[in-house]
Formats: sequence, C-alpha cells, structure tokens
Amino acid sequence: MVTMRDVAALAGVSITTVSHVINETRPVAGDTRERVQKAIDETGYTGDAIARSLVMGGTKSLGLAVSLVSHPYFAELIAAIESEATRSGYSLVLIDTRDTPESEQAAVRMLRSRRVDGLLLTPSAGAGNQVLPELKRLGIPTVLVDRLTVAKDIDQVGPENVQATSGLVRHLAELGHRRIGIVCGKAGVATTEERILGYRLGLGRAGLKWDEALVSQSGWLAPLLDQDDPATAVVAADHLVTVGMLHEARARGLKLGTDLAVVAYDEVEWATLIDPPLTTLAQPVEEIGRTAVKLLLSRIADPDRAPETIRLSPSLMHRQSCGC
Repeated sequence: MVTMRDVAALAGVSITTVSHVINETRPVAGDTRERVQKAIDETGYTGDAIARSLVMGGTKSLGLAVSLVSHPYFAELIAAIESEATRSGYSLVLIDTRDTPESEQAAVRMLRSRRVDGLLLTPSAGAGNQVLPELKRLGIPTVLVDRLTVAKDIDQVGPENVQATSGLVRHLAELGHRRIGIVCGKAGVATTEERILGYRLGLGRAGLKWDEALVSQSGWLAPLLDQDDPATAVVAADHLVTVGMLHEARARGLKLGTDLAVVAYDEVEWATLIDPPLTTLAQPVEEIGRTAVKLLLSRIADPDRAPETIRLSPSLMHRQSCGC
C-alpha cells in the first residue's frame, strides 16, 4: 500500500509538506506543490480518509438518501448533486431509501454512521414522523430536496408545484375544456399533494367546480374516462403517470390534442418524439441539485443561520398535445 512517506521520498520533501498539500492546512510553494502532486499521480496515493477525518474534523463527504426506483427524474437530480459536491471538494455517499419510511430511517442512520458532514434527503410519504425529528434533535446539517414540507425550521429546495400546476389547468380551460382531470402518483408524497392543490386552485381561477371523480390518485387514466361525463383534458402529475396515460390513450385509440388534451408535469426526453409532441412543465433539475448542495455547505459552515426554503419554477414547454 502506497504511503505518504513514499510520496514524500519521490517528491524530495518532508512528510509534513505532503500532508499540507493534501489537506491544505498551510500554504506550500507552487513548484513544491507541483512535485508533490506529480508524486501522488505517479504512485496512485489515495491517503487514509478515516485518519484525515480525525485530523480535519470532517470527512469531506455528503450523504444523499433518495429513492432510486420511484422516479426516473431522480437520476438527473443525483447527477446534478454529485457534480456540485465534487466541484466543492466533497464526495457523495448515496443510499437508496426505497421510498418507504422504514428503509429511509435505516438509510439515514447508515449515512450518519459513515460520519458524513451533512445530509441531503428526499423524504418518503410519512417520513416526517420519524426521520426529520431525529435529524433535528441530533443537529445533523440537513437539506430536504424535491419533496418539501411546510416546516420553517429546516433548509429545503425543490420545484414550485402549486402555481405551476394551476397554470396548466387554466391553459386547458382557456382552450374551452370544462371536464379537466388530474392523474397522480403515490398518495401522501408532498409533490403529489401540492400538485393536486394547484389543480384545485386552477379550477377555481377558471370558474370550474371541483369534482372528486376527476381526480385519480391510482395513477390510472381509465377512471376519468369511464364516466357518463368523462374528462376531455387531463393533467399528468409526474413522469411515470404520463407514461401510463399515453399507453391507456393509445389502447383506446384516442388522438392526443384532438380526442383528449394532455399536459404533463415533468419534461421527458421523448416529449417531442411522439405525435403530437407533449406539452410539459420542465423542472430546473440541475439548478435544484446545485442549490441543494450549496444550501447544505452553507449550513455546515454556519449552523446557526436562519433556515431557507427555496422553490424554483418549472418552464412551460408548449407543444401540441394540449390541442393548441
């Protein structure tokens, strides 16, 4: 195993100098730093992260607890978070929560056992009753990502859901639709609840009455179509729901934008490949990921600063599936 002593011998400097270069604990002359870095590259020296954390008082690592199976959009979010963490000199430890409170609590405790400097968390439905109070009680620097709470005592960053979904409904209403439905994913998830709230707000602003029969929280389009007075337009509340809706519409021989107007929250890479192209709300995923890391590093640097809630607005990708 390559040691710091090996690096020092190859670079012709002391072990202390190598330590200062690696840990940035003291300024080192440029040419000396270059020789040390060259020796590190040649030997493949990686150091002892555990020993370094004892000296530096931190592991220079951030934990990310998120479901890896519930939503394709999380892959893009994870990439943005990892990129920003790396740029800031931190490594990322990723653990799957499986989108259940029990697995989430185990994941968070595993990250704590790794002594991460801070934690990024996308809460599962019902997680607030277990995980968040524990993190607050222990004083773990934490930022909630994507799925936010109404709490004012924790940092969080995610998409703006209410006004954005309201705008989708109003757009459909302006096209003349009076039976506008919404198909949602998992009940109890913050983003689902907020988008339903936005749907209801949009109906009110358009002068339309709330009809519970036009809300499907099963993820299926069929309940909205199998009615005496079926929906003529539908909001898909997320990526997975959109896929299911398109399959159902095709199975019924419905032409998007003509037989059924469809708009979706979440941009998908194939939105312009279907006929007609899909009208969507594109979340600023990269910005959400970058902002989450910056918030967490600010919390680590200043544990006593006031918590922030940041909501970033999605962009309307106006295409033809809405009937325009």
